[in-house]
Amino acid sequence: MTPPRRISILFAVLLYCSNSRRITGFTTITPQFTQSIRTTTKHPSTRSSFGTPPCTSASTSHLAAAFVFGHYLDTALPASSTAATTTTATITVDDAISSIAEGGVSQNKVDIDAIVVGAGPAGLLTAIMLAQKSPNQTIQVFDRLSPPPSPTDEAVWSDIAKFYLIGLGGRGQKALKKYGVWEDVKAVSTAIRGRKDWSPEAGPDEGAERIYVDKPVTTRVLPRDKLVGVLHEYIMTNYAATIELRYGYEVEPEDFAAEGNTAVSVRINRCSDELRRLNPTSVSESGLVGQSDDDDALCDVYKSYTLSTKLLIGADGSSRTVANAMEREDEEKRESMNVIEKVFGETPFKVKRYIDDNVRVYKTIPMKVPSDWRPDVNYSARSKGARVNFDALPADKNGNYCGVFLISKDDEFAAAGCDTDGFRSLLDETLPQFSALLDDETVAAVAKKGPSLLPSFRYAGPRLHQGDHTLILGDCAHTVKPYFGLGANSALEDVVFLEEAIDNTSTTPEAVRYFSADRAEESKILVQVSRELDRPGARGFLSFILPLILDSIFHGILPKIFAPNVIAMLQKDGMSFKALRQRKRMDRAGQVLTLVVGVVGGIFGVRLLLLGLVQVAGGSGATVAAGIGGATLIVAFLRKFGFYFNKNLAPADVMVKTRAKITDNDAFLTPLAMKPKKDNGGR
Repeated sequence: MTPPRRISILFAVLLYCSNSRRITGFTTITPQFTQSIRTTTKHPSTRSSFGTPPCTSASTSHLAAAFVFGHYLDTALPASSTAATTTTATITVDDAISSIAEGGVSQNKVDIDAIVVGAGPAGLLTAIMLAQKSPNQTIQVFDRLSPPPSPTDEAVWSDIAKFYLIGLGGRGQKALKKYGVWEDVKAVSTAIRGRKDWSPEAGPDEGAERIYVDKPVTTRVLPRDKLVGVLHEYIMTNYAATIELRYGYEVEPEDFAAEGNTAVSVRINRCSDELRRLNPTSVSESGLVGQSDDDDALCDVYKSYTLSTKLLIGADGSSRTVANAMEREDEEKRESMNVIEKVFGETPFKVKRYIDDNVRVYKTIPMKVPSDWRPDVNYSARSKGARVNFDALPADKNGNYCGVFLISKDDEFAAAGCDTDGFRSLLDETLPQFSALLDDETVAAVAKKGPSLLPSFRYAGPRLHQGDHTLILGDCAHTVKPYFGLGANSALEDVVFLEEAIDNTSTTPEAVRYFSADRAEESKILVQVSRELDRPGARGFLSFILPLILDSIFHGILPKIFAPNVIAMLQKDGMSFKALRQRKRMDRAGQVLTLVVGVVGGIFGVRLLLLGLVQVAGGSGATVAAGIGGATLIVAFLRKFGFYFNKNLAPADVMVKTRAKITDNDAFLTPLAMKPKKDNGGR
């Protein structure tokens, strides 16, 4: 190694150890320099947000920048030079990105008004809200994926089974209407006006159909990426001068209290072109979709630059780069505390990750319903023993449906490349009404494809902010399985609450803390309530099926006293998740009290019955009559409610049997096998 080279490396290390913010903006992608850095230094196997390098807390990109600067001292300065003068220029994000693309090196100090991490539904709607409130500000949206397809590109959306459908109910529609996007979304979505269910015991022609009447909100379904495409085009058409969309970049927070706690410093990493927008049914090399794959190699820390922003919003869903950085910073702070500080200090930020005790995988199945089937109904069926669950939603208005085939992850037909003939036999046995609609080519394709995982239940807390300039929302703050439309709808609703926080405060720190205080507990309750609807076995019966039965019965008898079932209340406009839980706890107390009184009365009736039987020969007529009356009541109760003791009972069966409504609005049930006849209550 030449003396100038040794001097340059020494100078580079000194720069690195000094943790100077001036070199944070250096970027390098030149292969020979990257290789030199990798062979001269030991890069950690996993990225560190706030770092634990030997000299300082700076990130690895600082060292990369220092080496590049050292290289420039070797090559650019004359041999007789003994000093160099550098200046820090304020440049645009485009300049910084161009320097990466061209393989150049730049010092950059880029100040941004707001950065949104994640260009999903919640992230893009957040950007739209901020642009509407502050049209003169600069808003940058970063996402690791490639840009979404056009929502009207039929060549993309004709592949019906490629994209998982989501339902937009009252919460989501209200948010989209508020920011002027709803009509565009409505134009590319499909209405759901009812539901048709087959219980495990029902034959192919014995499904029960419910059509929703006078609902204030009609649920509409569309692929998630189509919704993203609508929001993307809306921004490009209306806010291109305010919102800049940056695809193919990952954001890593470096300092949540930068510049004297007036901003957040983040590192922007260029991601590989291989990180494309994958459909939800794709299987990663490590296994099922939904598993935590180590994709750090797809985003290169040596191709990065640094931004400073007054507001950082994490809306990157399961990636959670912002939330993970918040969690790591609090862990590091807590490790440095003594025992007293840990006991009396602030509760650290954590992402609560529940172990999924009801793991199911799914395969999507495209199908077209017959012309005599309604094209605007959610079709659902379950097999005996709950081996198979099937739900199909309309992909368009022409009768094309995307079915979701749910099965245990250990089932032989959950695997990729399972036996086609065996899979067809399983469909014939468990879903004969749908198997008849599928040709052999479709069945073979579904048997061949790999399974996908549903998301696990997670929530962040006890706060949704870090410092004065960072917050998280959407799936980044609360993740649930896609049941009852809670995931996407509550994520979009978060944007409305963020705007409310901005309106009710005068500074960014106040708004950040206002939102956190308003939504942190809501996020926690949403996930906890949703998880109780997904428990398996006896726990699931006690936490979901039994309460659903009680709500259906008690609300039907005393609607002024007892509220509707939890599913209906989750969709109720203006009902917070905290208020929902409090109301259902009150209902449970009232129901238990009523049942206790009923049991005591039943015991008294049985006692009278026994006395009547003993004294039937010589007893009084009143005693015998009371005994007969008590026996009649017991028999009537068993006939009325014996159905609910079926071990294969599912929520849909309860609602069909009790004629319970999904919402507070009127609905009617018509068993298809008895359509020409008088309705007999769904039997």
